[in-house]
Amino acid sequence: MHLNSSAVPDQDGGFLRVRMDVAYDGGPFSGWAVQPGRLTVQGALEEALAIMIRRQVRLTVAGRTDAGVHARGQVVHFDLEPGEWHGLARGQQVDPGLALVRRLRGVLAKVLGGRVGAPVPYRDLAGAIEVRRAVIAPVGFDARFSALWRRYSYRIADDAELWDPLSRNTTLWHKHALGVDLLNEAAAKVLGIGDFLAFCKPREGATTIRELQKFEFNRGPDGVVVVTVQADAFCHNMVRSLIGASLMVGSGEQPAEWLRNRMLAKVRDSKTKLAPPHPLVLEEVLYPDGGELLRRTEQTRAKRSDPDEG
Repeated sequence: MHLNSSAVPDQDGGFLRVRMDVAYDGGPFSGWAVQPGRLTVQGALEEALAIMIRRQVRLTVAGRTDAGVHARGQVVHFDLEPGEWHGLARGQQVDPGLALVRRLRGVLAKVLGGRVGAPVPYRDLAGAIEVRRAVIAPVGFDARFSALWRRYSYRIADDAELWDPLSRNTTLWHKHALGVDLLNEAAAKVLGIGDFLAFCKPREGATTIRELQKFEFNRGPDGVVVVTVQADAFCHNMVRSLIGASLMVGSGEQPAEWLRNRMLAKVRDSKTKLAPPHPLVLEEVLYPDGGELLRRTEQTRAKRSDPDEG
């Protein structure tokens, strides 16, 4: 049985839209999206939900993440019949959303543990995906199209003295010292609405115009450089391409104007370098208040139609 992905909560007996907040360690997974024969975050979650709901449940995600990319604030939605939602409590006096989170943790452990050909042993997959909460979403909510913005972080240790083995799976060990002021100067030149073709892997029929709202570099108390990147949405590889280009500026290989010049040239070539995925974390997705959800969804759908964009 397949539910219409455009369904919204309906108090007259229609489908209920569930919002689910998810965190995951992307290291063991081949990205978010389902891929035949590969372990993915979406695949594991959908398999676990299918066991619980006893039918296929299709997830819509706020932003697809590449292989190796992590998330603390990922958001998904899916649609259930009222009976399916209330049945999650199994007749007990407990909120169905809380029951879903508790049961899903156990089912996910079995799904990940029983995965044939998993890239790492199960002991390393325990807790790799955590569902933080599940609630009935407001009318008009769409995890992808309703979002106002997505925010990512990226950690860079640019001195061998900062190379901490305990954080090596979430931090880039960079061999050259970075000039934070120079990085911020370059980043400021690409803020705003523009065509980010030079920093995207374009998909046929999809726009590469985005609003880059925040792009900044800050050195923390521990000496590690933390990058914050926020936009209304990101096209494929955009964050890693922006950071990869910035590293060339911060290391002195290119001038501060290079990012802006690349953007204006709208050329994606061998000079486009992808930063490694393992330090990249989807931190937060922001949505408007309930009354503005439907309007935001309609506005975003009018701009973007490609299903692989986020």
